Amino acid sequence: MKLINIGFGSLLSAGRILAIVDPDSAPIKRLVQEARERGMLIDASYGHKTKSVILMDTDHVILSALTPEVLSQRWTEREEKEEA
Repeated sequence: MKLINIGFGSLLSAGRILAIVDPDSAPIKRLVQEARERGMLIDASYGHKTKSVILMDTDHVILSALTPEVLSQRWTEREEKEEA
């Protein structure tokens, strides 16, 4: 199982991630609110500003204080290490 660090010691299974998106658009804000109402929202930003929203194949929505670019870089680095 490949894990990626999404900030503040929180880890996610890389194989279960569907998308990492910016939280500023109206559709993503609605998606976050709907996940909160359904009890499927996990706030892993630890009180910091949310800079990315991670969509999982389990229908969970996860908030992170790291940018999508940083998370993408960590994901890519993890894959490259395992291929070597």
